[in-house]
Amino acid sequence: MKKLILPVFATMMALSTTSCTQSTAKQETKTMPESVTLTKEVLMDKVKGGWAGQTIGVVYGGPTEFVYRSAMIPDHYPIKAKYTDGKAKWYFDHSSGLFDDIYMDLTFVEVFDRVGMDAPVDSFANAFAYAGYGLWHANQAARYNIVNGIMPPESGHWKNNPHADDIDYQIEADFAGLMTPGMPNTQAEISDKIGHIMNYGDGWYGGVYVGAMYSLAYVSDDIHFVVEEALKTIPVESRFHKCMTDIINWHKEFPNDWKRAWFECEKKWNHDIGCPEGTLAPYNIDAVINSAYILIGLLYGEGDLFKTIDIATRCGQDSDCNPASAAGILCTMKGYNWIAEEWIKNIKEVEDIPFPYTSSSLNKTYQMSFNHALQMIERNGGKVTDKDVTIAYQTPTPVRLEQGFPNLYPYERQRIQKDLTQGGEVELNGTGIVFGGWIETDEKPHEWKYVAEVEMYMDGQLVETAKLPTGRKRRVDLFWKYEIPKGKHVFTFKHLNPRPNARVYFSDVIKYSDTPYSEVQY
Repeated sequence: MKKLILPVFATMMALSTTSCTQSTAKQETKTMPESVTLTKEVLMDKVKGGWAGQTIGVVYGGPTEFVYRSAMIPDHYPIKAKYTDGKAKWYFDHSSGLFDDIYMDLTFVEVFDRVGMDAPVDSFANAFAYAGYGLWHANQAARYNIVNGIMPPESGHWKNNPHADDIDYQIEADFAGLMTPGMPNTQAEISDKIGHIMNYGDGWYGGVYVGAMYSLAYVSDDIHFVVEEALKTIPVESRFHKCMTDIINWHKEFPNDWKRAWFECEKKWNHDIGCPEGTLAPYNIDAVINSAYILIGLLYGEGDLFKTIDIATRCGQDSDCNPASAAGILCTMKGYNWIAEEWIKNIKEVEDIPFPYTSSSLNKTYQMSFNHALQMIERNGGKVTDKDVTIAYQTPTPVRLEQGFPNLYPYERQRIQKDLTQGGEVELNGTGIVFGGWIETDEKPHEWKYVAEVEMYMDGQLVETAKLPTGRKRRVDLFWKYEIPKGKHVFTFKHLNPRPNARVYFSDVIKYSDTPYSEVQY
């Protein structure tokens, strides 16, 4: 058996370098050993690096989150100047929702810790759906589905979740890679189960890819190998794979110009299909474009933590979650002890503080993830001794092909901006429609008991009777219907339980056809 042994000193020395030599990189990209041995000390250092790096990245990008939508953050914007001493502690004290991509991870980590490595998907789904935190996009749509009896994987399917392609599982998949060192396929199995709670297709692929990069960062210090090898977990036919391949090729074509790669990516890939908030609007929370930004940060960052998170942040859109993933992957590769004092001192101040809605601090999370990694190593053909672990390396294989919203092309975003009680109808000449809006009530947040009941009719026929609550159990989008027979249709609504202090407010509607915009016949 071909075997790679990495003792503590040699590994730490390797982790302290910013890049491999050209000859080593070329050799490593051709083949990997059947097993990799790390000391437990090094394994823990990498686990800690992954979680600490993720926290550094989210704090660094926090001030810019969705400030720059479909726009690059300019060089003169002083992002690093805002990463001041005590900043992580400030967010814990004043704006703890910034850490949503970490405490969301910890929801699943705590289920593994409590129930075990074979925990059923319902354990994860219920822990997620009934948690006390607020959710958005695919996560919130999945929460609504689960609370109303639509369980995984249907809760994340595009027919039940207009946000199925969104970034949600991508920003939560770090835990899956951190618990599967050198085992990207095992990571993909975990992501299959948990990622389909809230996502499908490209949204799921974002998490599979991020998780695979974490897994491979344990066993390689070549960022090019990690990003390209991890991409083998994604079907080549998918939109996601094609975009990431473009980023890799643009990096080769423009190796010293990340802005050129960003620009090429914007021209070709910055268009959303599903998310009603971002479709036909300058806003994109789709996993494809945001994964591309992670990849741009990793490739052009060249193993430097500041360059990696700064570039990933300046790509814009979800500019705290993207540098968090990029930094987490890089710091898994390099290790906690590699992180410079200017970055880690912020994290050390909060390592004993539990994240919101969890019982887990960073220090507790380090130990849980380390324990889970040991179990996964043993369960997947590896070996654990008193001092070392031997990982049975897995060559990545692609997950199944699935693409949401097939043959749906958005062609109009129509503003409605009126109450349902004002009547009226909405006409569609196409094959799909999504109605955005919300329920307004004078109830205080701790009350929020009112649930509107509304019927949607298409061409006079009842399509759905929906329950529309307020608060944490709200429905993200009021109504939607896909796979409509092509043609002209009329949609109307009936509010079954109106009351004076509540209203159903329609904001806008997204219309789809089965042909691209240039071919739509009005």
